[in-house]
Amino acid sequence: MGTFFRLAVLLGVALFSCGATARDLMPWKSPDHALVIDAYELNIIDWDEMLKDKRIAGFISKASDGLPESFTCTGDHGGDTVAHCKTMWRKYAVSRELYQTRRLIARASGLLWGAYHLARPGNPVDQANHFLDYAAPRDDELMVLDIEGIDPKKYMSLEDAAIFAGHIKTRTGRYPMLYTNHVTAKYIAANRGRFPILSRLPLWYARYKPGIRNVFPMGNWDAYALWQFSAAANCGKRRCPYRVAGTLTDIDVNVAAMNAKALKAVWAKGELLPEKPLDKPMLIATGKARFSSGAGIGVDLMLTGSIRRVSSALALR
Repeated sequence: MGTFFRLAVLLGVALFSCGATARDLMPWKSPDHALVIDAYELNIIDWDEMLKDKRIAGFISKASDGLPESFTCTGDHGGDTVAHCKTMWRKYAVSRELYQTRRLIARASGLLWGAYHLARPGNPVDQANHFLDYAAPRDDELMVLDIEGIDPKKYMSLEDAAIFAGHIKTRTGRYPMLYTNHVTAKYIAANRGRFPILSRLPLWYARYKPGIRNVFPMGNWDAYALWQFSAAANCGKRRCPYRVAGTLTDIDVNVAAMNAKALKAVWAKGELLPEKPLDKPMLIATGKARFSSGAGIGVDLMLTGSIRRVSSALALR
């Protein structure tokens, strides 16, 4: 077998093996992967019990939700009654106090802290300011933009999401992480020329499956930063991917693509991922191979072709 042909085969094996790594099949079972809890105001948490799980390295809390609440319950306030308006204000005040309490406990317990904004339709700059006012993120705390889907009537549009991320960068010097599901992430990756900022934010990937082989690389994302693998959708009394002591089955559990020490080093950097070229380069391999039959008849063949990666498989042309 010729030198160049052997090189082509070796390159092919290397590329093929990259598509199926241990991080893509139940990585939460490995102590080398840190776990992160995320919660909103209605999740019940017994902190003494939860903190006994030393796999847990971080906690991400829901902070703001859409646009800020109105500062007045008089006049026009979106069709709500005055009583409902006041009730929402009380809920808003209590949720902010809970956020600050959880933050104090988590940080005092040595956990990494982060906050997310649930993005809704509406002015993205006002929503970004609302998030920063609510969460008051410190330099060592993670910021997250939560995009639940691509329907702009239900969720913040992807165009507005880019404005949100840019405004966070302007005010803090750091970009947020992007939380989203598989369908939305795939859409952003496929259209990364239209979404050059969103497609380069570190990805917090929500998908409730035991394995996600052949998903990555996806666009600019070589891997997830966090993978939300367990939630109320796939965790019940009989079966649950990972049970967290001191919580109910509705708690969200995430696995990092790294151990706790490495996670801490990159937790709040807020940097964009490298941008990949839209057109994948082709690897050209040429060489000469000799094939012999059992009768001792040899045939020399000149091979020329290219290697490309298609859905984590190799095609030799």
